Amino acid sequence: MSAVSPAPGLDLLVTGQVFVDLVFTGLPHPPRPGTEVWAQGMGSAPGGSANLAVAAARLGLGTGMAAAFGDDAYADWLWTVLGGQEGVDLRAARRYRYWHTAVTVSLGVEGDRAMVTHGHPDPDPVSELVAAAPPARAVVAELGEPGTDAQWWRPLAADGALVFADAGWDATGAWDPARLRMLAGCHAFTPNAVEAMAYTRTEDPAAAARALAEHVPLAVVTLGGDGALAVDAATGTEVRVGPLQVRALDPTGAGDVFAAALVTGTLAGWDLEQRLRFAVLTSGLAVQHFGGSLAAPGWGDVADWWAATVAAARAGDRSARATAERYAFLTDALAGHDLGRVRRAEATLARLSDAEADGGPAPAAAVPTLREG
Repeated sequence: MSAVSPAPGLDLLVTGQVFVDLVFTGLPHPPRPGTEVWAQGMGSAPGGSANLAVAAARLGLGTGMAAAFGDDAYADWLWTVLGGQEGVDLRAARRYRYWHTAVTVSLGVEGDRAMVTHGHPDPDPVSELVAAAPPARAVVAELGEPGTDAQWWRPLAADGALVFADAGWDATGAWDPARLRMLAGCHAFTPNAVEAMAYTRTEDPAAAARALAEHVPLAVVTLGGDGALAVDAATGTEVRVGPLQVRALDPTGAGDVFAAALVTGTLAGWDLEQRLRFAVLTSGLAVQHFGGSLAAPGWGDVADWWAATVAAARAGDRSARATAERYAFLTDALAGHDLGRVRRAEATLARLSDAEADGGPAPAAAVPTLREG
């Protein structure tokens, strides 16, 4: 995937701290003091806010980052991968002397993960970086405390940007419903089921989504391995979609892929069910690879999945047929997109994959239609 030329405006602006993620997978058991554990696999990838930026860029959105980068070798690598390899617009990013990159080590054990992180707060507030950013059609923001810099997105919303708000984990355990008043001006709120029920004091994700729809035009509640549900406040429409049956290798960044796909479908004008299904699909594809941001699928991955699903449906697989019927909108959605392969996480920081060298865009004829033949 080659770098894109900077455009006057962006489809999506991403903010937040950037990390280097070192992901170890296939550990037989968690490490114990005084012992050494060998992992079956390892990958290095940009992390933190880069998870969302890469996921969105791979889905064709003009994506920019308003983020801080250090002056160390890790930051050099991040800048090259994000700006050069993934085509993320870094005009609003800033590099700081004598400030080092945050690092997270993620340990995958028995389908879950544990993380160790070291880093320092960004040198400047988000609002200062955002002030230098090009205009954007959408932004993703984390619900912050009233009066803090977490409200940086309000001027952008006033200028017409769609704001997709995420909950952020409440370490205090209070989950004060009064914080929901900060959603005024947001287009969507996308908490997970635990967060949604905690904020709304409900015991059912669907009831939580209905309650949240009183605060935003679109309330989306993610259900982890059970899919997602959403409520359109304007029409009262409620949609729930089930998950894909996949073998999850690494869940790192799956929520960011979901958010990127939701923004993609929204900006493309898709109906609510299509947006949810696309978000569930792309996040399901992501967890089958390790490495967080570089596990995010591109349109080529979506096309491969669609072709395999259609082939299985034509061969008589009833489950595949039902899935293909639900995802028939992909035939039109895939048209016009670059279907080339994307790079995955590498074991070291010094080497970039050359996957693109022999995998250019697939011809339009490679996108199957369920009713062909």
